[in-house]
Amino acid sequence: MNSHSTALRRRDEILKVIRDGAVHSQEELQHRLARRGIEVAQPTLSRDLKDLGLAKTAAGYIDPGGDAMAGDGELRARREERLERALREWVLGVAAAGNLVVVKTPPAAAHPVARALDEAALEGAVGTIAGDDTIFLAAVSAAAAQRLARRLEPGLAAGRARRGRG
Repeated sequence: MNSHSTALRRRDEILKVIRDGAVHSQEELQHRLARRGIEVAQPTLSRDLKDLGLAKTAAGYIDPGGDAMAGDGELRARREERLERALREWVLGVAAAGNLVVVKTPPAAAHPVARALDEAALEGAVGTIAGDDTIFLAAVSAAAAQRLARRLEPGLAAGRARRGRG
């Protein structure tokens, strides 16, 4: 497993642990991850928490998807920002196919990208199904799928340029 997919798996497990119950410290999170077979150094864990946008509250770390403290506009902006980052970093290709949008990612990247797509609540999108490296984004119609594919392309193009592939 390459370091990219290792980081994705670790971050996915971090989110699962946070959702499973209150986590009050990074040390506690390290122990819970170790029980799941994931050994992680404290600096790496700290960076993961920051990159995932998790916040520490009196009740423990919270998942940004459940952040009730942010106003509606602020929460929408955060979700849009997470989607744009996911498109830049992980998406390799986007194509409309009937009322679906097929999104290609590197191995193990489909789930975090699908989550960002779901949280963004894009107009015309009904839901996602994620495999290992492919996401099917269902749209209300073929026309909506075309619009969604066009909507996702700018972030993809920015990522290609940044990675030197464009």
